[in-house]
Amino acid sequence: MSTKKVHSTHIKKLLPELHRSLIDIAILMNRPERDAQMLELAGLTLERALFPLLVTIERRGPIGVVELAEGVGRDYTTVSRQVARLEALELVERRSGSADKRVREAVITPRGKEATDAVDVAREKMALNLFRDWPREDFDELIRLMRMLADGMSGQPATEK
Repeated sequence: MSTKKVHSTHIKKLLPELHRSLIDIAILMNRPERDAQMLELAGLTLERALFPLLVTIERRGPIGVVELAEGVGRDYTTVSRQVARLEALELVERRSGSADKRVREAVITPRGKEATDAVDVAREKMALNLFRDWPREDFDELIRLMRMLADGMSGQPATEK
C-alpha cells in the first residue's frame, strides 16, 4: 500500500463525486421501502419510525433520550414519545442513568434483543445479495476505507492495518 498522501488539488477535484456518493447512500439507506423490506425479512411488524430507534438503543444503549434524538436527527419530544411506544411494546425499558440519576436512559429488553437479532439476520441476507459478485479484496478494502472515513468524520484517528 502506498503511503503517498492525497494532494489537496486531487481532493478538490473528486470531492463533488464523493459527496454525491454519500448523499446517494444516505438517501438509499433512509428509504421507507428498505426498512419495510428489512422488517418483513425479520418477521417484524414494527412502525418504521420506531425501527431505527430500537436498533440504536440496542447498539449504543443504555442511552439517554436527548443523545438518542441527536443521533437520529429528530426532535427530543418526538423521540421521547417514540421510546415510550417501544417501552409499551416491551422492546425497551427506561431507567435512571448510571452516571446521572436525573437522566432517563433507554435500554434494550430481552424481547427487543430478539427483534434486533432478527433484523441482523435480515440485514445479513440483504448484504450477501448486494455483495455476492464483489471480489473479496474489493469488499475488504470497502470495509477498511469506510472505517477510516467514519473515524475521520467523528474525530477519531484512523488506524492502518
